[in-house]
Amino acid sequence: MTQTIAPRVRTLVLLFLAVTGALLAGAAPASAHAALTGSDPRQGTVVETAPAQVSLTFSEPVAVSDDALRVLDPKGERVDKGDPAGTGGTTYTVRLLGGLPDGTYTVTYQVVSADSHPVAGAFTFSVGAPSETSVEASAQSSADGLVGSLYGAGRYLSYAGFVVMVGGAAFVLACWQRGSGVRAVQRLVVSGWLTLTASTLALLLLRGSYTSSGKIGDVLDLTLLSGVLQTKTGAALVSRLLLLAAAALFIAVLFGSAQYRRNDEERRDLSLGLAVGGTVVAAGLAASWAMSEHASQGLQPGLAMPVDVVHLLAVAAWLGGLTALLVALYRAPADTAVDTAAVQRFSRLAFGSVIALVVTGIYQSWRQLGSWSAFTDTRYGQLLLVKIGLVAVMVGIAYASRRWTARLAEPGAPGTPREKREETAATVPATGGGAGREGTGATGTGETGAGTEKTATATASAPTPVSTASADADAEREKPAAVTGSAEVRAEDSEAGAKAGGDSARAAQLARQRAAVATARQKRLRDADPNRFGLRRSVLAEAGVAVVLLAITTVLTQTEPGRTEQEAERAASASSVPSAPSSSSAQGTGAVTLNMPFDTGGKDGKGVVTVDLDPARVGGNSLHVYVERTDGKAFDVPELKVALTLSAKSIGPLPVVPDRVSTGHLSASGVQIPMAGDWTVEVTVRTSDIDQVTVSKNAQIG
Repeated sequence: MTQTIAPRVRTLVLLFLAVTGALLAGAAPASAHAALTGSDPRQGTVVETAPAQVSLTFSEPVAVSDDALRVLDPKGERVDKGDPAGTGGTTYTVRLLGGLPDGTYTVTYQVVSADSHPVAGAFTFSVGAPSETSVEASAQSSADGLVGSLYGAGRYLSYAGFVVMVGGAAFVLACWQRGSGVRAVQRLVVSGWLTLTASTLALLLLRGSYTSSGKIGDVLDLTLLSGVLQTKTGAALVSRLLLLAAAALFIAVLFGSAQYRRNDEERRDLSLGLAVGGTVVAAGLAASWAMSEHASQGLQPGLAMPVDVVHLLAVAAWLGGLTALLVALYRAPADTAVDTAAVQRFSRLAFGSVIALVVTGIYQSWRQLGSWSAFTDTRYGQLLLVKIGLVAVMVGIAYASRRWTARLAEPGAPGTPREKREETAATVPATGGGAGREGTGATGTGETGAGTEKTATATASAPTPVSTASADADAEREKPAAVTGSAEVRAEDSEAGAKAGGDSARAAQLARQRAAVATARQKRLRDADPNRFGLRRSVLAEAGVAVVLLAITTVLTQTEPGRTEQEAERAASASSVPSAPSSSSAQGTGAVTLNMPFDTGGKDGKGVVTVDLDPARVGGNSLHVYVERTDGKAFDVPELKVALTLSAKSIGPLPVVPDRVSTGHLSASGVQIPMAGDWTVEVTVRTSDIDQVTVSKNAQIG
């Protein structure tokens, strides 16, 4: 049993790392939490004369830097002047140069939302008539790339460190005070503190580059760091570091007190002081997230922030306490094994935490979603459904753990505390008595091997008196040799003393070996208990699900809330207008037609692919693809794939594989487009085994 412990713990660690990497790599490093809800000129519009300024309206207040809003002409040259300015509320403007010629202009923006996340996007408008433009409105965010990935990993580690530190300390203080002297539990809580401290420092350094350039070289830029310290997020991170200093003192007192013996009254006073102080520090750490992220913006922030603090504390008490229980079950020494009473106390603590999570989670879900449809129509709602499912799985496993705990507490069940004490009492005296008798040089130890060894030692020592007697007789016969005889006696006495010292060292070694054997025997007996084995397995499974749950929670904090996403969609639909007639848009139908020449480089590799998207609106659409040669004749290609990408919202690419209808004609029905915007339509055409090319065009959908 004990040989399988380390592989299981290693498996859990590998699961932790794998899930972390997969979820953080699969999710956008930072989805926008503020959205562009309007602009003047409006997106896609054609105005008769060049405007004097461009204004943008967001769903919530944002922070704008000197280079946050830019306007580019068809050649890619900047035509804005001066710094962006706020006109009150959530609208921001930037002035334009005078005498702008006709053509299509691109507006790009990169701001920081009030809940600390960078927001980037782009749109176009035209003066006089649309024109060709060399600008790619990809809206590449500074959060995309290495810095964004590192920042996302830092956020995950900060949550994990907080949960382990707070939950582990709460488990020791409220459920298992004997655990304050267990080295494995001490290492767990201290590692949580170190992880939270290191990740907070990393986030503070990465923050400047994360919200501006996105370059790894700017991480140590003191100018950016100074700017970060003046923001709400920077203040929250600094406050977290100060509170971590207080947390270090709390941890030192919590675990240092295990070295001193105190009476019951002193222990109660110390536990009360640690409970009050620890709760204050933990609530302050949780508030450093609540005051700078989702809860600080939107509906009812005055109520949402305290609710968020309670939610985080409940998560830490449940998941962090579960981690501490797992370590105690697997790593605690046999003489300080976690008892049934401690498991029962944690079961009650976990139950209360789940109740708090349900109540606060319902409020947060209503606040962030706003409608039932947002559960399925937005990415935030879909992730929230996954989180709810994982919580349900954990509750089911926790119910199984409670059943194992109840069986452990049954009278007469193997491994109950009373039987453990009796077993220990029966084992330790035998070991101690044997060690004591060995220390005095007695021959009987109660074990055959040891007794035989002692008998042999006594027999080997028996000739010593005979030798001494002979020496005395010789001394009587030879008086002149008295001095020499005395020296021989002293040498023999020294040799006998050396033997006695060696026997004492051997006895001490045997005592240590017997103590280790007794401890291993107790551990084997403990691990052989089927009830304890079942509890350990269920707690391990619960901890594995908790790892995934924490990863989903971290991704949720980086995802645009469903309420904001739906409001942005409605605003974009209301503000977008059709552009002037062109070859790529059919009048009155809303359908989009895109013609894209291609050349794969091989034989018969040139042609034109035409994509029809109808009705080109949010929701289901019909897609038709036509492939023709340069002379207008339809022909089939071995492979053709379509992908849709909305770069401004980091959505896609959404793959579409159309089915063949006839020669050169492919179609797909029910193509879902989740939101309005300037979508990039990419078509990959393969004309032979090795000749392939991808062409693309943008289309305004919505």
